[in-house]
Amino acid sequence: MKWVEILDGSSLPDRDRIGGKAWSVARMAALGLEVPPAFVIRTDACLAYLDEGAFPGGLEDEIAQGLSWLEERTGREFGAGRKRLLLSIRSGAAISMPGMMDTVLNLGLNDETVQGLASQTDDDRFAFDAYRRFIAMFANIVMGVEYEKFERVLSRIKAQSGASSDTDLTVEQLREVIAAYKRIIFAEQHGIAFPEDASEQLRMAIAAVFDSWMRPRAIHYRRVNRIPDDLGTAVNVQAMVFGNMGWQSGTGVAFTRNPSTGKREFYGEYLLNAQGEDVVAGLRTPEPISHLHEELPEVYEQLGTITQRLERHYRDMQDIEFTVERGKLWMLQTRRGKRTGAAAVKIAVDMVDEGMIDTRTALARVSPDQLDQLLHPMVDPDAPFDLLAEGLPASPGAAQGRVVFDPDDAEALNAEGHKVILVRHETSPDDFHGMVASQAIVTARGGMTSHAAVVARGMGTPCVAGASDLQIDYGQQQLVVGDRTVLRGDWITVDGSTGRVLSGQVPTVQPELGDDFHRLMGWADEVRRLGVRANADNAEDAARARDNGAEGIGLCRTEHMFLGDRLPVVRRMILAATPDDEDEALEELRRVQREDFEGILAAMDGLPVTVRLLDPPLHEFLPKVADLELKAATDGLTDQEERLRRAALDWAEENPMLGIRGVRLAVLKPGLYAMQVRALLDAVADRV
Repeated sequence: MKWVEILDGSSLPDRDRIGGKAWSVARMAALGLEVPPAFVIRTDACLAYLDEGAFPGGLEDEIAQGLSWLEERTGREFGAGRKRLLLSIRSGAAISMPGMMDTVLNLGLNDETVQGLASQTDDDRFAFDAYRRFIAMFANIVMGVEYEKFERVLSRIKAQSGASSDTDLTVEQLREVIAAYKRIIFAEQHGIAFPEDASEQLRMAIAAVFDSWMRPRAIHYRRVNRIPDDLGTAVNVQAMVFGNMGWQSGTGVAFTRNPSTGKREFYGEYLLNAQGEDVVAGLRTPEPISHLHEELPEVYEQLGTITQRLERHYRDMQDIEFTVERGKLWMLQTRRGKRTGAAAVKIAVDMVDEGMIDTRTALARVSPDQLDQLLHPMVDPDAPFDLLAEGLPASPGAAQGRVVFDPDDAEALNAEGHKVILVRHETSPDDFHGMVASQAIVTARGGMTSHAAVVARGMGTPCVAGASDLQIDYGQQQLVVGDRTVLRGDWITVDGSTGRVLSGQVPTVQPELGDDFHRLMGWADEVRRLGVRANADNAEDAARARDNGAEGIGLCRTEHMFLGDRLPVVRRMILAATPDDEDEALEELRRVQREDFEGILAAMDGLPVTVRLLDPPLHEFLPKVADLELKAATDGLTDQEERLRRAALDWAEENPMLGIRGVRLAVLKPGLYAMQVRALLDAVADRV
């Protein structure tokens, strides 16, 4: 088994085996662009490491061969010698997972090599700045020391020296920072010092990147984005180039088009005298890429030419990372840029007009999820936000509201004109009135097919389900996430399209279905072989579906017609003591169901509508037995509540999927389906 590939551009190994980052490095090298020399440890090695708990046989020998090749290409030596070779160690999955796994920069520095780096570059300040960065990053990523501890040291020394930025620190102050960092590591690691041996640093960093494949955040990202767990990550070992070598150096990220709007414009940010983590971590405020034209005009022109060349080569919008070292531009990575739904549509249509792709390719470039974003309000992609928690994107759209924990509270506040967001461990049919009254729904438990998710999607209400980091306390009327507490009445924003729960009122924008959208849908009509019918169970959704080109309703569920203010009538029918009582309740339901069907049929205006009669078992329309028994033990039950408790016990089932539903329910409650059929036929008769 071959574990390591050299990325010199002479060949393009299998992307699944070397990951997207290494593949892009090899492609850029093949195009003749200036790319720092690199080799990659294949994903197979990661999977073997995770399976065996150790580096697979032969891997360390191949890494040594890769290092020899880097030394030959750069004319520098790793861990020794007069010219120091420092390394960047980065993850690289076959499917992009930005920010989910680990990176270590400036690897190879120690108390000896930092002196050599200073002599080699004739810049003591740069060398010790790189060293303090490396120690903090390595200790955090590889040794598990909290990064905030290092940030506190840096902030303290800046404050003592009157420095407004880390770039203002002198060599002596940086030495003080480094000494404090090492004391923190020694204390946190119970007497284990920071490793001085460069080869040991490399081995530990590679293992840390492998381990990061199974970190909770990476697992969660794969779950949300439906990425298989058995792909593994590659490890890219690349010669360092330095953006922190003074004010003729810098680093940045650029897009060949605006990822928020899709507009054809050079878009991005950069920082001079900085390394990549400064941009990503927000340690300093980056500048718009357009300002680079004023500060490094030759680099700006060169970067613009290269990025457009990469877009033409890949025939797609690119997300590009670059570093400038003393006026020389180095390309670090290019990949397909993430984009909003609106941007995806515009870019696809524009590239057809530009002759870059054909209409079939344009259709393949826009995912169903991105199209779905266009039909719902969304968080303003240009607005800053404070992430509170993440869960599953259970129902798309975005909304702001005040946190409430009780459905009755939600209904009451909504009636007073307040916007609310219902936060629950999970929801049940009893919560429906509060769900209807809410701008959005958040649950700590449940998945994409949970009650909250299904009902929210049916109503077109944004929902985040399974946000497991939320610790909800109904008694205290608060939720806790880590060291943060959110009280009843506090504002949050729910982004159901991405599964994010954001603190405060983050602006939202209404989608606009412009000409680009309709052109794309026209191309879809030209090639599709299937008809498209909607899933809708009310007149509003049916009308919206018709406006967006649906050719009928393929499934109209009727269970939602039994909820809300109709739930008490359903319960009257279930509890009916006599046939007359049951018939009276069914007749009341028939009248409102007929109105529902009339609205749906009118919206479809002759197009086919497929109606599914009531499917769930009746116990789903009753309160939970446990809730009623808890109330009985504390406050006691009213006569009505006691009857509901007995009915819930009578209708409870071990396996509702195989129990009293569908045709079996029709045997026990024949009047129920007769009522639904009559309501539907009456509505049809009115249309004839």
